Amino acid sequence: MRLGVTMFATDLAMPAPALARAAEERGFSSLFLPEHTHIPVSRRTPPAAGQAVLPEEYKRTVDPLVALAAAASVTGAIRLGTGILLAAQREPIVTAKAVATLDHLSGGRVVLGIGFGWNVEEIENHGVPYQSRREVARRNVLAMRALWRDEVAEIDGHEPSWSWPKPVCGPPVYVGGAAGPKLFAHVAEYAEGWMPIGGKGVKAALPALREACEKAERPMARVLPIGTRPTREKLDYFAGMGIEEVVATLPSAPADGVLPVLDSYAERFL
Repeated sequence: MRLGVTMFATDLAMPAPALARAAEERGFSSLFLPEHTHIPVSRRTPPAAGQAVLPEEYKRTVDPLVALAAAASVTGAIRLGTGILLAAQREPIVTAKAVATLDHLSGGRVVLGIGFGWNVEEIENHGVPYQSRREVARRNVLAMRALWRDEVAEIDGHEPSWSWPKPVCGPPVYVGGAAGPKLFAHVAEYAEGWMPIGGKGVKAALPALREACEKAERPMARVLPIGTRPTREKLDYFAGMGIEEVVATLPSAPADGVLPVLDSYAERFL
């Protein structure tokens, strides 16, 4: 079982390069960073996790691709992921270039976790109707994959185009979100895996995920639980389902609040 870590990287938290270096030194397999482009002051949309007040870190997240590029420059092995990148809120040609460049410069260490978003105001500020966000995200990921894959990429509504550098190995795409037929249809069509938050209910969902992949005539998707609070029992439970990696949550805090938790995880699980 490989163990990665994730943290809300902000301007007040332990810097991503220092965290990536510390995680790599302790033997963690990956570092994942989330994304919010901005948070509208309106609270028309309640917090997704059910909090009474939106936690401060949501307002202060750094750009994950820039932060991961900085992390890549001081590490050599740890995989660098978005968990998750809000694909409907990003222009796909520019994002494809940024992700491919990060993968090229890091030696093929990028994992692209994507999601659809929960904050209605945030999504609509990007000119995307909330009810259309899944289809926009799908279209954007397919466009990025074409730019990464093809020498001459053909994207709906655009001239056939060249785009280099090409990623070293993919990068693999994971779709984040709760289990369900709509989400699994996205996974089966254009992703390598599913990224459930926390991991609750994964075992019950696996038959539906397998059915969606078989229907699309694709291999069974990999499962990468993220944001987990690990215990030995929980990691053994995931391993028993054939899950090979879990991403543990860290507090969004300065180094003196993060490193003790990182050390505890390393001592108990690595």
